[in-house]
Amino acid sequence: MLSKRLLDLRRSLALRLTLWYALIFTLTAAVAFLCFYLLITALIRERIDQDLLERSGAFGTVLSLRGMEALKQAAILEAQAAGEQSLFIRLLYPTGVVFSSSNMSYWQDIGIRSEYVRKLAREGQYTFETVTLAPRRDAVRVLYDRIGNGIVLQLGQSMANYTRLVDTFRKLFVTAMSGLLALAVAVGWFMARRALSGVETVTRTARRITGRDLKQRVPVKGTHDEIDRLALTFNAMLERIEALVNGMQEMSDSIAHDLKSPLTRIRGVAELAMTGDDTDLGGFRKMAGNTIEECDRLLEMINTMLMISKTEAGVARVRREDFDLAGVVADACELFDPLVAEAGIQLKLELPSCCRWHGDLHLIQRLIGNLLDNAVKYTPAGGEIRVVLRAEQDDDIVLVVQDSGIGITPEDLPRVFDRYFRSDPSRSKEGTGLGLSLVQAIVTAHGGRINAASVPGQGTTMTVTLPTA
Repeated sequence: MLSKRLLDLRRSLALRLTLWYALIFTLTAAVAFLCFYLLITALIRERIDQDLLERSGAFGTVLSLRGMEALKQAAILEAQAAGEQSLFIRLLYPTGVVFSSSNMSYWQDIGIRSEYVRKLAREGQYTFETVTLAPRRDAVRVLYDRIGNGIVLQLGQSMANYTRLVDTFRKLFVTAMSGLLALAVAVGWFMARRALSGVETVTRTARRITGRDLKQRVPVKGTHDEIDRLALTFNAMLERIEALVNGMQEMSDSIAHDLKSPLTRIRGVAELAMTGDDTDLGGFRKMAGNTIEECDRLLEMINTMLMISKTEAGVARVRREDFDLAGVVADACELFDPLVAEAGIQLKLELPSCCRWHGDLHLIQRLIGNLLDNAVKYTPAGGEIRVVLRAEQDDDIVLVVQDSGIGITPEDLPRVFDRYFRSDPSRSKEGTGLGLSLVQAIVTAHGGRINAASVPGQGTTMTVTLPTA
């Protein structure tokens, strides 16, 4: 159990964010310390160099005003005053030979750099160097300067006090960094856990969701941050899944209901054929025709379902071609003329002389046929069906099929395009409830939209808008 928790912790995004935060903090602090350290050492070196140059200038003044003996005496007194372990002085000839110095017992390991002496004699420019004494690990800043005609001064000053200051600063920095790093890890862990708490809430909600319980939703805090947007997106996805599952349930119920009747009739015909008179050839042919009719009805329903599913999923191929949409509408209405006349309904057309459009001719014919079939089916005798085709100012093409039939109730109107949905007044009408679903799928496949408006007892208007592009 402990090993599993440790493994989960290693895989945790919060841990990785914490480590990244601590790493970035450590690198930033290290760079800041390095810059500060270099700045301090540069300032210390500059201060020591300035001090050495001031002492060299003072010795040069003593030499020019009081002579060599006074210079030797001043050098010894200066070294003693500063401390023989803090300062040493050597007076050299241009050849590098020492002719006078302070007490060098503590500084006997420091030699004379002949190349600096030659450079000084040649160019007359003073030179600094830093010497580290290996046994004591003491750092000494040494100046080579010419203070008079033929006189070279080697002046050294211990950097022990400044080194201790830098060491103290380094120790304080390491101690402070250790505490700050621990604090950074704690703060990073707290911030990561707090920032990812919304993700954890989404995870817990997803775990609580089952096939029977799709009502769970992630709480939205209203902060409008990334986690809030994730929660909103997740909730929207859950709503779509719930609607899809409910739709599948309704579809399954409708399919079972619609398949039950034709399959029962086919079985009844088959049983009748088995028990009938073997010599009644005409009866057998009639039963075979009924069976074929029922099978055709089933195949039509299944093919329609497949076409709707493919079109909605975007996998159906829309074979676009250029044709006269006004002519297609007129031909479809002409096919319905006998049915309209038999039902005692008037069919009125308002079509332009020509309306060129680019789309799938076969699917558009099915769309118009389904809309006309619905209008004829639910319009009583003496009613009227009006078909209008027009081009809008934005170049969209609008097809309107309006009837004066029984209409649709406001409660059922939002669901007329659902699969297998049939409103209560239409239960007695023959059909599968797939016609308008197919119409909507065809319109969507062509990038258009369809709108239904209805008043119960006064009729229904279907408006299809198709884009020209």
